[in-house]
Amino acid sequence: MKKLLLRSAVSAASLSLSLFCLQPAAHAQGCVAAHSPQPVISGLDPTNQAVIAHSSGTNFLHGLTISTGYRVYNSYRHYIGTDYQAQRQALHNAVVNHVNLFELDLNYQLTPRWSVIATIPAMEATRHGQSSATNFYRSGGIGDVTVGAQAWVWRPPTESHGNVAISAQLKLPTGINDAKGTTYAKNGTASTQPFDESIQPGDGTYGFALATEAYREIHWRTSAYFTGSWLFSPQDTTGVAQNRSAPGENVISATDQYLWRGGFSRPVTGVKLLRGMALSFGGRMEGVPVRDAFGASNGFRRPGYVISIEPGMMYSRGRWGFYASGPWAMERNRKTSVTDIANHTHGDAAFADYTVITGISRTF
Repeated sequence: MKKLLLRSAVSAASLSLSLFCLQPAAHAQGCVAAHSPQPVISGLDPTNQAVIAHSSGTNFLHGLTISTGYRVYNSYRHYIGTDYQAQRQALHNAVVNHVNLFELDLNYQLTPRWSVIATIPAMEATRHGQSSATNFYRSGGIGDVTVGAQAWVWRPPTESHGNVAISAQLKLPTGINDAKGTTYAKNGTASTQPFDESIQPGDGTYGFALATEAYREIHWRTSAYFTGSWLFSPQDTTGVAQNRSAPGENVISATDQYLWRGGFSRPVTGVKLLRGMALSFGGRMEGVPVRDAFGASNGFRRPGYVISIEPGMMYSRGRWGFYASGPWAMERNRKTSVTDIANHTHGDAAFADYTVITGISRTF
């Protein structure tokens, strides 16, 4: 029992991710990052929830896990393709986004294999020029809620200390996608217009997400893990107008988004004070594709990806769990969009150097 409890725990947050394009620029395009905090050690040994529930005498078949997550970063480094645009910093015309992402995840276990899952995201963000607070934007609110189901391929717990989960969720257009605000130019002129899509809480379209999660203990109590998610947005555009002069960029594109993570984790052993803690290290890739898997891909979008290394930790005690990770960007790539190709240009995007992700979960 102690050995099982020492392994990192729970799939505390839902696997579907509301990914969002973040951090634009004045004539530029913003970065791509995952909206969802997602546990850093998601999937290493989710059956630990069953162990805890059975050991405490509770009915695991009706277990509820509630998780809250938080993600914060500042994006300001502009890229065209993989080329860093150092002149934006030197000329003090970079655009800075400070983004706070929040998430409430619910996982209600119907059977040891099946559970109902839901995610309620929220955002608070600011956007302004590097040199001053002119054209300052602040936005926030509830994002697009997702609801669905998750199933483990093999009934947990497994003798191999490994398993694979598959989930599917429907994304609902609950978040505001056309929030407006008053901004002031250097000459003092005021104007009211929609915020840039990078700080809109939602995209206002229906979609669906498919995700998978896998883990297996391989050697010396070390586990390998993998999670992957793709959010499909079949609708062509969001219908929100933008004040952009380039042909085809006067409306926002409804984009697919994706996240892949993989690596290794091991519980901390030999130190009584650290019992229940696990450390992990892996890689992470997240982004927005140039073209969606279904439907057209017209309108303005900032396609691209970020590849990061991701160290992390998780601590579990009883029914509580805490996780934290710090993805650090290794490669950033702002790819050419459909409108870029048509207009024979290549927009840029701003990216963060690193992200801080934390969360707490509680099983009832």
